[in-house]
Amino acid sequence: MSNEKRYHILKWLKTPEEYFGPQCHLTDACQFAGGVCVGSFAEKTGLAQSVISGYLVKMHKAGLLESKRIGQHTYYRRNEANIRLFKEMIQDEL
Repeated sequence: MSNEKRYHILKWLKTPEEYFGPQCHLTDACQFAGGVCVGSFAEKTGLAQSVISGYLVKMHKAGLLESKRIGQHTYYRRNEANIRLFKEMIQDEL
């Protein structure tokens, strides 16, 4: 969370329909509502797709995001259960 872009990614994913256009390869049949592809993040931030991918992978490994690969595209969404636990831990510890 020390990186402003990663903070914004989590914020944007809270209400992705507000910040991103339709995700063309993500259909209802995929059952990954709220997912946003890496390219959409790169476009919104103006950063290289490789940089955004690195951020997303770190957040995924930390348990803050879930991911799903659909064809050539990887989609990410918030892991609400883990975010809730993280917030509780911060409140308890600080």
